[in-house]
Amino acid sequence: MLKGGDMPQGRDMPLLLKLAGAVLALSVAAPVLAQANYPNRPVRVIVGSAAGGGSDFIARPILARVAETMGQPFVIENRAGASGMIAMEVTAKAAPDGYTLLVGTIGNFASNTAVHPKLAYDPIRDFQPITKLVDAPFLLSVNPSVPANTLQEFVAWVKANPGKVTFSSFGIGSFAHLLGEYFSQRIGVPMVHVPYKGSAPAIADQVAGHVLSAFDSTQSQIAHVRAKRLRALAMGSATRAPSMPEVPTFAEAGMPDFEAVAWWGLFGPAKLPRPIVDALHAETVKALATPDVRERLAGLGAIPVGNTPEAFAAQVKATIDLHVKIARTANIKAE
Repeated sequence: MLKGGDMPQGRDMPLLLKLAGAVLALSVAAPVLAQANYPNRPVRVIVGSAAGGGSDFIARPILARVAETMGQPFVIENRAGASGMIAMEVTAKAAPDGYTLLVGTIGNFASNTAVHPKLAYDPIRDFQPITKLVDAPFLLSVNPSVPANTLQEFVAWVKANPGKVTFSSFGIGSFAHLLGEYFSQRIGVPMVHVPYKGSAPAIADQVAGHVLSAFDSTQSQIAHVRAKRLRALAMGSATRAPSMPEVPTFAEAGMPDFEAVAWWGLFGPAKLPRPIVDALHAETVKALATPDVRERLAGLGAIPVGNTPEAFAAQVKATIDLHVKIARTANIKAE
């Protein structure tokens, strides 16, 4: 037995070195083994909206298929409130072991960052993008009383009535609000923002003629456009939507490089091990390619993506930068 200050001598030295090496090997092998066996218990997936909301509908069919192929439940935990910031904070503080993930939106990452000066997390530093799940193009529509049948006619009409044309959104600092401000900045003419507490009341007032224009999701507006209660002028995606092939893209309508697309993506906490990132990415991409999942998403007006973690990370940063610039130019701050 060694006493204080004694050093092992003679035959004891090789034995102790072997023991130390074994302990070191086990400490290195344990996390590697855990990653190789991932997942071996249920995975919690945080969603920053109430059950039955848009994020819920997007996430469930995709994650149900991922759970099948990975052999463990992917349990959605709805953490609504504070425009998704509660869900973001929970995920950012979670252990980076793959058992807490986040379905995040363009609003959670970009819009919130643009209008909230102090957040409890860093949207870039504290998260690991895994893949973009879907794109959801937004539509610029007007009340039928507006004397414009094309985007160019609408721009000309807004320029002839500076500071008089209204646009609605589903809240101050929301993605729809920032899109309207971005459009106003692009054409160089101010418009009047009218915020609502949600998309449904905003569209209802647009249909009634109390507000004249709006950016909102295709899914929210398609029934009103088909019933001619609203007039669609341009689609925010790079290509025309199969559900509304008659509506031109902004590029086709004369406004190139104007993108109005919401997205949903899968994220983990920062420092999520690369083998786990790769496994989640591969199985999510497979899920997005299955016909039943694609059919469900198409019914929601969503376009499956499944890009690489690197490509998604670059897009997240670019979107945040753009939204911050829009908000600063328009002096938009959260209430």
